[in-house]
Amino acid sequence: MELQNQLKTLAEKVVNLKGQIDTEESTKHAFVLPFINLLGYDTFNPTEVVPEFTADLGLKKGEKVDYAIFQNGEPIIIVECKNWKEKLNPHNSQLFRYFHTTKTRFALLTNGIEYQFYADLEAVNKMDEKPFLEFDITQLKENVINEIGKFHKSNFNVDEIVDNASSLKYTKELKKMISEELQTPSYNFVRLFASRVYTGRLTEKVMGEFTDLVSKAFAQTIGEKVNDRLNAALDKESEKQQEEHKEPEKISKVTTSEEEMDGYRIVVAILRRKLPVNRIVHRDNAILFWYLVG
Repeated sequence: MELQNQLKTLAEKVVNLKGQIDTEESTKHAFVLPFINLLGYDTFNPTEVVPEFTADLGLKKGEKVDYAIFQNGEPIIIVECKNWKEKLNPHNSQLFRYFHTTKTRFALLTNGIEYQFYADLEAVNKMDEKPFLEFDITQLKENVINEIGKFHKSNFNVDEIVDNASSLKYTKELKKMISEELQTPSYNFVRLFASRVYTGRLTEKVMGEFTDLVSKAFAQTIGEKVNDRLNAALDKESEKQQEEHKEPEKISKVTTSEEEMDGYRIVVAILRRKLPVNRIVHRDNAILFWYLVG
């Protein structure tokens, strides 16, 4: 919860200040360093956060990455920053060159608003072409906040993050692919479903018809699923409100004493000679205790 509040505060700062930020350097100080700081790393400690970290590339010496975050004397994340007005994708090749010269497993490319975390999932010490975690700090979702929390100094565990990164990366790619297929179904996607429900020959005309049918079917299915969840949530809320408006059960304030029960037992012992026991009952209220013979 604390990290979530800190990220929300930083997001508000980004929205309010970005119009006054013109350079890459000011982007670093206003947006990126506060992000590194809320992950628990001391940006004023040069043994923990190293600015202008040297990443020599073979014969090309003096290459520097904007920041390197250290733990136990080893770099664990290298960070490359850009002006918040710049798009990130044209710059990942630069970070790619830096990656293999360090011992880190993670790299971060950011413009202070968009964040892309990379790892070496496909080849050791070689940065993947695509990030495994990508987000806009002004549009964070709870599941993304949980992933950001894994990079916090108090939680950081290389093996756990790498294991999870693979799932994150491929799930993200699959979701993107599914979204694209739902918007504009590809030939193979349509053929997959058409071949399971249509027994005739899949001619060009038939495939054209099924392209529309597949889109409609998926749209309807998703709509129905959403409606089912909404209705279930509304029903649950309605039940909750009904429970809250129910009149509380009246709790009896009458306490039958042992002396009164002793008296009842005596009456039963006397009358049972003439009457069945089940016809002899007692009643009690706050004022009187009496016996009834049915």
